[in-house]
Amino acid sequence: MEKSIKMCALTVCRNVGQYVRWLLLGALTGIVVGSVSSLFSWCLVYAANFRTSHRYTFLLLPLGGLIIIFLYKKLKYEENKGTDSVIESIHSDISLSPRMAFLIFVSTVITIFCGGSVGREGAALQIGGSLGKTLGDILRFNDKDKRIIIMSGIAAAFSTLFGTPMTAAFFAIEVASIGTMYYAALVPCICAALIAKQMAVLMGVKEDIFHVADDLPLSVPSGLKVVFLAACCAAVSILFCLTLQLAHKLLCHFFKNSYLRIMAGGCLLILLTFLCGTQDYLGTGISIIEQALDGHAVPYAFLLKILFTSLTIAAGYRGGEIVPSLFIGATFGCFLGGLIGLPLSLSAAIGMVSVFCGVTNCLLASLLISFELFGFADAYYYLIAIATSHMLSGYFGLYHTQRITYSKYENSPIDRLTIHWFK
Repeated sequence: MEKSIKMCALTVCRNVGQYVRWLLLGALTGIVVGSVSSLFSWCLVYAANFRTSHRYTFLLLPLGGLIIIFLYKKLKYEENKGTDSVIESIHSDISLSPRMAFLIFVSTVITIFCGGSVGREGAALQIGGSLGKTLGDILRFNDKDKRIIIMSGIAAAFSTLFGTPMTAAFFAIEVASIGTMYYAALVPCICAALIAKQMAVLMGVKEDIFHVADDLPLSVPSGLKVVFLAACCAAVSILFCLTLQLAHKLLCHFFKNSYLRIMAGGCLLILLTFLCGTQDYLGTGISIIEQALDGHAVPYAFLLKILFTSLTIAAGYRGGEIVPSLFIGATFGCFLGGLIGLPLSLSAAIGMVSVFCGVTNCLLASLLISFELFGFADAYYYLIAIATSHMLSGYFGLYHTQRITYSKYENSPIDRLTIHWFK
């Protein structure tokens, strides 16, 4: 009996020790990554505001692209896979250099400053992952603990830039392996995300606040309309992923030299902007998302955003694809919702989370971001839409090193990478 009590006491002490250890490490990660990410957010806001107040800044796209390629070559990091490298580091022992955080910080600011059609979460994952890995090296962690601290860094950076700590924590432990959750990283990820959000508040980072104007009582007819909308959003998410892949293959085929490729991409973006007669498809497009949530969207806006973002990323500019996916989902949802008789504002919100789920394959993170951005009034419709999009989007995705460990269609392991048709 005495031996059993001692063993029980030791187990409790060991568990408490591990809990406190990861709580402190998560807090440290949140402070470090949150501070850097808050500075990054400030720079992005300044760059975006400068571009919108100086209408012809987008003409600097070719020059900005040359600077980005030069920096990556100068620091001998041109072969880096960006966000895919961060996800791969969770699966394997691939090294993440502190140079990644510096390069993605500077190059994303340059891209946004010049008007490249990108988001910020790609930079968030790379900054958070790189700084997390650096902390792990400083503290001399083993490989398993380094992977946990990398996920904590991802959660902290995501939370800082999006202001959604619940989503950030689950996105970090969900994105690497779909079907398997790294629950060992949950405590540090939650702590890092919450601390990072507070760091952002202390440093005056403003959150993007979205409002859904229309609530809809739960009913079978409305539920079926939401299923149809989500199924179409799954198709749009596949289209986005394939267009990104195809654009990259074509530009690499016709322009072997990375300097020529990014200049050509910049010139094409300038030409398309003049042809469209608007700059709505440059930059992150947050203002267009807000318009869609107010019930106003150009019917073909989602197609043009797909084109602009695919050209920007394929040419070699740096940034993320998630904010553009929110733009695509919001404008498509607003457009289709009007055709099938759903409230436009709610349709835009459903479109946002459905396309987000389709391109990231992160079901829980998609559900949580719907709650954090839009509240719980239409929670059942978000749940229906996300489940539908998650299944019907198949094994396509933005990240080529993302592993699908369990089938979306039956209870069996498959352990495969996301589909990459245009290699």
